[in-house]
Amino acid sequence: METKRAVVSVVGKDQIGIISHVTSVLANNKVNILDISQTILQDFFTMMMIVDVTNISSLEDLQAQLDEVGKKLALTIHVQMEEIFRSMHRI
Repeated sequence: METKRAVVSVVGKDQIGIISHVTSVLANNKVNILDISQTILQDFFTMMMIVDVTNISSLEDLQAQLDEVGKKLALTIHVQMEEIFRSMHRI
């Protein structure tokens, strides 16, 4: 079976627990993190992850769960399939 990959982006004001909350949602959905990069630009937290969503039946359900975390922590969280992300950001 071919691995299906998605890009998760997280942006918001830096605060304690962002990584914990986001990765808990991923772990609870059996989503493996393949690559991760995070940084803080002044007071803003940014994180990009490449994740394995092969076992996810509904990316919309995962997005809804991440939206709940986003609301709770005042973050913008997006998840989209890697091929869509790549085609949208092609130069």
